[in-house]
Amino acid sequence: MEPRKRILVTGAAGFIGFHISKFFKQKGDFCLGFDHFNHYYDPQLKRDRAAILEHLGVEVLEADLCERNLIRRLLEEHKITHVVHLAAQAGVRHSLTHPDEYVSSNLEGFVSLLEALRIDPTIRLIFASSSSVYGLNKKTPFSVEDKTDAPANLYGATKKANELIAHAYHHLYGMPITALRFFTVYGPWGRPDMAYYRFARSICDGVPIQVYNHGAMKRDFTYIDDIIMGVAAALDLGAPFEIFNLGNHQPVDLLYLIQLLEEALGKQAIKEMLPMQKGEVLETYADIEKSRQMLQFHPSTSIETGIARFIDWFTQYHGPHRQNEMPLPTRSTCSK
Repeated sequence: MEPRKRILVTGAAGFIGFHISKFFKQKGDFCLGFDHFNHYYDPQLKRDRAAILEHLGVEVLEADLCERNLIRRLLEEHKITHVVHLAAQAGVRHSLTHPDEYVSSNLEGFVSLLEALRIDPTIRLIFASSSSVYGLNKKTPFSVEDKTDAPANLYGATKKANELIAHAYHHLYGMPITALRFFTVYGPWGRPDMAYYRFARSICDGVPIQVYNHGAMKRDFTYIDDIIMGVAAALDLGAPFEIFNLGNHQPVDLLYLIQLLEEALGKQAIKEMLPMQKGEVLETYADIEKSRQMLQFHPSTSIETGIARFIDWFTQYHGPHRQNEMPLPTRSTCSK
């Protein structure tokens, strides 16, 4: 019988971190959460995720990645065997106006974690990279063999820097590290700053949605359950150093996404058609052949099924019954 893993999840109160922590805990592994609970989006959503994890028996500590001695103590005290590093300052648009936050979290925080880990090079590290590393790459689908030296924004640049720094630490100290390039992850308990979530909230509230490049954009939306399977497979693989794409391999037209949201919510969107926004790219499209071969990664959730599941959660979480419980101005009141 395979020994149970002892996993530290950074960013455990975030969207992907919440689902990953829940998955491994229910699988029978030891899981410890770690999160900064910053205010990039409504921290109440993070508190709600953390409360569920605590109920399941996953402790979620509130701390900063730059507290290196604390990380080292956690690794030693809890005999951690694996780290899933998901904590980062996310978002392309935010990076245009708050670059320092990306340097602090995505670069300084990442190096702090690596420095804490290098004392015990047997601990396996899996960390979240991003499809944003492909930047201005014109070739599709995006392969891990493609050049990634022309980022379209600072967020993508920091994620590429993470990969380079990780390789240096692997080369110098023999640390086993795997980078996972996530492609537009979505689903229940998702991030409110992402387009599908913002659109759903605006449609419910009767507020116009901003559709950039007049809707002529595509994203490789990847459902959270498929991402979880990819992360779990990467942990089991335990490669010395690898980079994988985790995407659905099926780009979705932005206007079709809006149509699915309208159908699921039973309400038409008010569209404000706008030109392309600085820092954005026209299309993301994952080549997942390497992930299929080495991780047995076979995403199976269609965008139609995934959006329906998201809206089921969305209407429950943001339903009228929540208004008296948590009267927050960001809560929508759409019900099916």
